[in-house]
Amino acid sequence: MASVSFLPPKAVFGGTVRIPPGKSVSHRLMICSALSKNLCKVSNIVMSEDMKRTIGTLEALGVEFKYDAAQRLLTVDGGGLRTDGKAELFCGESGSTLRFMIPVAAALGTEAVFTGSGRLPERPLGVYRDLLPLHGVQVNDGEGLPLMISGRLQSGTYEVPGDISSQFITGLLLALPLTKRGGEVCVTTSLQSRGYIDITLEALEQFGIKVRETDSGWYIQEGSRYHPCDSIAEGDWSQAAFFLTAAALSESGVPILIDGLREDSKQGDQTAVELYRRFGLSVRWENGVLRAENPYASEPYGGLRAADIDAAQIPDLVPALSILAAFAKGTTRIYNAGRLRIKESDRLQSMGDAINGIGGKAEITEDGLLITGSPRLHGGNADGANDHRVVMAISAAALRCDHAVTVTDAHSVNKSYPAFYEDYIRLGGNANVHMG
Repeated sequence: MASVSFLPPKAVFGGTVRIPPGKSVSHRLMICSALSKNLCKVSNIVMSEDMKRTIGTLEALGVEFKYDAAQRLLTVDGGGLRTDGKAELFCGESGSTLRFMIPVAAALGTEAVFTGSGRLPERPLGVYRDLLPLHGVQVNDGEGLPLMISGRLQSGTYEVPGDISSQFITGLLLALPLTKRGGEVCVTTSLQSRGYIDITLEALEQFGIKVRETDSGWYIQEGSRYHPCDSIAEGDWSQAAFFLTAAALSESGVPILIDGLREDSKQGDQTAVELYRRFGLSVRWENGVLRAENPYASEPYGGLRAADIDAAQIPDLVPALSILAAFAKGTTRIYNAGRLRIKESDRLQSMGDAINGIGGKAEITEDGLLITGSPRLHGGNADGANDHRVVMAISAAALRCDHAVTVTDAHSVNKSYPAFYEDYIRLGGNANVHMG
């Protein structure tokens, strides 16, 4: 098993990093391109494991792709998209691929078998198992994967809880334009992760789908059709958070300039700017680049202070914020984060164990974490839990640890950010990957 050791930096940590494209944005643009049944180009695509899984499922449905790695350009030819037939769709560990493609395949009339790996087979699909049979789709009994569907998704009203995963809502919004008369998605409970729905709506609008917001959800009118469109995948705010934490913990106080982000992004994690300011980090925009620096880096606790964090709308920021909290003066409370227990790992358990394992103080609660900060930690070993966000978050801890921080499952970063170690080292970080 591959592991990575993050050591105290040998030199100044800081500089410029170009953040990779948003995984959430990229999934949606690729699927919309394919559903236009035409030729489209998606710029600024990085071929992470999750992107490969979405491409693979679409290829199984007849879509063709060409990728120019040097240009980060993906050409999507949806002309061969099948509207019936059989397919096996392997989703790897990508929850987005799975939950987006189930209703899409159903709307195409595909008799499909969905499979996955890692913890994906354990992640809940009950919303679809309950809902799809009410709208023309047969679903096999049981739980998790494999999941088998047949029939064709019908127009109508879809009632979905909003506090489980916004991915179910996105999947339906992507699929309903493929039905004869469109339909409506109604949210029956409070909506969490609203930012991910906004990303979906923006992508749909780019490809010609008109969505009307209602009192309880969204309505897609009859006759809606995907139109071809060339698009650009913007930078990922949840990935930027790892470098914001690094900027806060770097004892040199040298700024980190994060390029590739949109200031007007629909991503919910764009609220990272305000959250990091709350902890005491200086964050501001300069000519379209996000500049983060800690002017109090040499002071005890780096001048950082604890904060209360409601994670209902920003679950993917929790790992990075947890490491920041481990060095902030006072006790940080992270709450409304219960959904993190069913991600690639139980992220509450993973982050709490990792912080305690390197000398910090973290208490795991039912729906969050209580983290009491220390000026420095001694370092040690942490379980990466085969979770890309856990491994990347822990990297920043080494900037204020006396000894190395060694993390298992180093390869997991390939899920979303294959070049992460290269970028970390380029900024002055000291990381050694050990192939097991």
